[in-house]
This record gives sequence, structure tokens and C-alpha cells, in this order.
Amino acid sequence: MSTGSDQAALDALRAKHAELTREVGKVIVGQDEVIQQVLTSIFSSGHCLLVGVPGLAKTLLVHTIAEALGLSFNRIQFTPDLMPSDIIGAEILDDKRQFKFNKGPLFAHIILADEINRTPPKTQSALLEAMQERSVTAAGHRHALPHPFFVLATQNPIEQEGTYPLPEAQLDRFMFNVWVDYPTYQEELDVVKRTTGGTQVQVNSVSSADEIAGFQQLIRRIPVADNVVEYAVKLAANTRPGREGTSDAINRYLSWGAGPRASQYLIVGAKCHAAFKGKYSPDIEDVRAVAMPILRHRIVRNYKAEAEGITIEKIVDDLL
Repeated sequence: MSTGSDQAALDALRAKHAELTREVGKVIVGQDEVIQQVLTSIFSSGHCLLVGVPGLAKTLLVHTIAEALGLSFNRIQFTPDLMPSDIIGAEILDDKRQFKFNKGPLFAHIILADEINRTPPKTQSALLEAMQERSVTAAGHRHALPHPFFVLATQNPIEQEGTYPLPEAQLDRFMFNVWVDYPTYQEELDVVKRTTGGTQVQVNSVSSADEIAGFQQLIRRIPVADNVVEYAVKLAANTRPGREGTSDAINRYLSWGAGPRASQYLIVGAKCHAAFKGKYSPDIEDVRAVAMPILRHRIVRNYKAEAEGITIEKIVDDLL
């Protein structure tokens, strides 16, 4: 770290992270890894895709995190008849017979795109353009989205009838693919006890949009040793079949590997993970800690892998 002020800011980020985790923990029981990955995404200026069956409190998790961060939050329920103008907004005639842009629900700091694979590609593309550009275009005019801007999309892995799965190129826009699993028996007991009584829990706002934007810039300034960058790039390159040095298992079971965006996210994610742990520079262990959610949706299995029951998680674990 170049300056003492940046070191002090990193210490403040670590304390803020602990405070945020405590606030979110007032409402969300368990799911510690999911919470950490969502927070890592936010402070790394990335977006998140949450995959899990219904009823695992994905919406509640995102709303609680938005409250604790002091950010505005909108939930958009994606349906087959949803049009791009329904999320972006549209030009309307006002009382003075002049066109005025009426902002859609996309204009918030945190967007929960619920069941993103239920809407046609045209509307998916409008959302993904906003994620990439941090702005939208309506009637030829560009409108900047709030800063920071973070999209958390959900997918139901069970019911695939009437869905429009996201293409790999669009999936690549998401920094993390986070798997939300069932709670443990003890966690489920705690959930039922907390939610079937009359007690209301108050989540305090412990941050602000400006503070988060400052922390996002701070993460980018964290220095990284050359050997850590080399490890991240080799890790991504080793997922690409048909390349020199790629293992037999990768050549046998994968159709496509991760692109350069994966290498970038591995380093940014490792920086954020290290900062949360109180380190001033990431090491290889920090890269390994964020590798699974970053690589999971960027590598494509072939029919042979599916036939033999080889999962993406098994392939990434073997790489690590």
C-alpha cells in the first residue's frame, strides 16, 4: 500500500465490513458465505447472479443488505411480457405537452432482477447493457444510473419450462455466480423461531452511497504482487481446452473455458477478500477463495462431462 492514508482507509473498510455483517445477521440466519460474496461483489463494483430454489430468502437478503448499506433498492419481477421500457422508463407527455423522461425501476443503487431467465432476450439485453454501461438510452438520450449501481439477479434452477436461459456472453457480465443452498437443521430452527413470533428487527443503515464509492476506488488501488497476478491468469487460462499446458481432464470435459474477464475479476475479488480480512495486499489464497463463484458460470461442460456426472464444481476444485 502506497500511503498511510490508504492503510487507514483499509482498516476502516475492514471495520465497516464487520459492522455490515452484524447488521445483516440480525435478519438473515446463516448463509454467511453468500453474504460475504454479495458484499465482495458490491465493494468490487461487480454484479451477482444468485441461483437457488424458491423460499431461501434471496429477496430478503438483498433488501437487508441494501438497508444496511444505506442504498436505494428496487425489485423487478421478470416475466415473459416484460418490455425494456418497463424497466428503463419511457418518454411521456407532461402537462405542458412536452416530452419528459419518466424513470423506470432500474434507477436505484441496488436492483434485484428476480428470475431473470423468465423474460425474453430483448429485456435481458436492456438490463445487461445497463450493467455494463451504468447508463440507459431512451429516445436517443443517455441517462446515467445512480452510483454505485449493483444488479443482483436470481434464477430458479428447478423449473426450466417457459424460460430464456442467459447466453454465456451475457452470463460473463456477472462477477459472481452464487449458489444459495438450504439452511442447516439448526439454522432452519432459528429461522422459524425468529419469523413466527411478533418481534420486529430494526436494521440500521451503517454506510452511504458516497462512502461505498470511495471504498470501491480504494479496492482498485490495492497493490498486487506479480506472482499473484500470474497465478490468477494461469488459473483462468488452464480452463481453456485445446491450449498448450491444459490438463487432460479439461480437454476431455470442457467445451469452452473462462475468458480474460475472469482473470480481471479474480484479482479484483482477491483484493476485496484480502481487505475484508485485514490484509493490505492479496495473496494466492485470496484468489483461491473467490475462484469458484467467478469461474462457475464461465466454463461450459461438454456432453461427455454431463454423461459421466462431472460437475463444474468438481472441475474447478481439481484446478485449484
